[in-house]
Amino acid sequence: MELTVFHNLKIMSTKKIINCLGITIVILICNACSLPSNLTQKAENKKVPENYNGSQDTVNTAMVKWKDYFTDPNLISLIDDALKNNQELNITLQEINIAGYEVRARKGAYLPSLVVGPSAGIEKVGRYTSQGASDAVNDIIPGQKVPDVLPNYMLSANISWEVDIWKKLRNSKKSALYSYLSTIEGKNFMITNLVSEIAISYYELMALDNQLEILKKNIEIYQNSLEIVKLEKQSARVTELAVRRFEAEVLKNQSRQYYIQQSIVETENRINFLVGRFPQPVSRNSKTFAELVPDTIRSGIPSQLLENRPDIRQAEQGLAAAKLDIKVAKANFYPSLNINAGAGYGAFNPKFLITTPQSLVYWLAGDLMAPLINRNAIKAMYYSATSKQVQAAYNYERTILNAYIEVANQLSNINNLKKSYDQKAKQVQALTESITISTSLFKSARADYMEVLLTQRDALESKFELVETKMHQMNARVNIYRALGGGWR
Repeated sequence: MELTVFHNLKIMSTKKIINCLGITIVILICNACSLPSNLTQKAENKKVPENYNGSQDTVNTAMVKWKDYFTDPNLISLIDDALKNNQELNITLQEINIAGYEVRARKGAYLPSLVVGPSAGIEKVGRYTSQGASDAVNDIIPGQKVPDVLPNYMLSANISWEVDIWKKLRNSKKSALYSYLSTIEGKNFMITNLVSEIAISYYELMALDNQLEILKKNIEIYQNSLEIVKLEKQSARVTELAVRRFEAEVLKNQSRQYYIQQSIVETENRINFLVGRFPQPVSRNSKTFAELVPDTIRSGIPSQLLENRPDIRQAEQGLAAAKLDIKVAKANFYPSLNINAGAGYGAFNPKFLITTPQSLVYWLAGDLMAPLINRNAIKAMYYSATSKQVQAAYNYERTILNAYIEVANQLSNINNLKKSYDQKAKQVQALTESITISTSLFKSARADYMEVLLTQRDALESKFELVETKMHQMNARVNIYRALGGGWR
């Protein structure tokens, strides 16, 4: 009777202990799962104006492939070589590969890990320990003691697996995937900029060639005027001052052509660097530069920027990754379940290694662990992930705003440059005609040499400005193509 009561009391005491431990564990887990408060994520704003200057036309020049947008065969060849050889672009391609491997690594993190192989070792157990006392009698080989230093041979397969209860590992993999997609969009944006930089430098090179040709022709005009002034001096109609002024103008323009030649070399080498090759002449037909006419640009509607601009898509993928990183950081507050299992053969002597079932070993264990104290590191990661999401949302909005403003600026620029070019072309024509007029008036003593000199100088500058305006027109054509999101397809 007393034994029964004692046994019942013992059972009741054990149940109370188990219940208390269970309640304690639940309280600690609930405390571990509690999240910091006052953390607010930012919802991104994707709204853009409905149109550019009232146009609702959805046809978009950005959809045109760069080989169709640029028709100059020399320029096409340069861009094609750059897409193969540009070092910075090739570095970016390797970054894409690295990001792809990161996706594979995180995908493997939520799958079971299997390790198979043999192992060997030795162990010395104290005789007065529980294991040492049990080893004092050898049941395997009667009459022999178990050696103090006991070898251990093992052939086993081990499996470890973190059960992804809270989708921490899967969200981590998805975040890496969005980061991978972001690098691809970054590569596309680099291609867009690379195509634009080569085209702009190419048109600048053609403009410099034209300016050099204009300067050489004007040097001939100055030299002819100098000869006229010398003849006028011999007839005492002008002084030595007039001769010296025209000589100085000739020398100034002869010196100026070397600056243009240096600019040509530097522009060629800028293109060579983008193409990924050492300095060499750049093939071009600059005689057709004055005949280039910018095409009509179809800007579409602003909402198309979200699909066409690689930098916007890159920011969008980065924002998606940042949102998932918050979920990953939040999951660190929750308990994690780890399962470890294995099976194999183990023996102290190789000849017993594959003896079944005596040498057969297996094990299975599960761990449910949650952070209880000193969670500052986890909180810091959570705070950091939330701040990065807010940062990514602002960056996304800023990228959209910047894209719209770039398009609006270039559309206005194209319109104003066209008007400016038309006016400058009339100015060049008027000043070119005034050179002949001023020279005739000077010969008939109806104008002084300064009028001739200033007229020729103004005509030269107006021709230079006309070429620069044409270059700006072609650059605006390139910039609007890039701003709309063209060039990477």
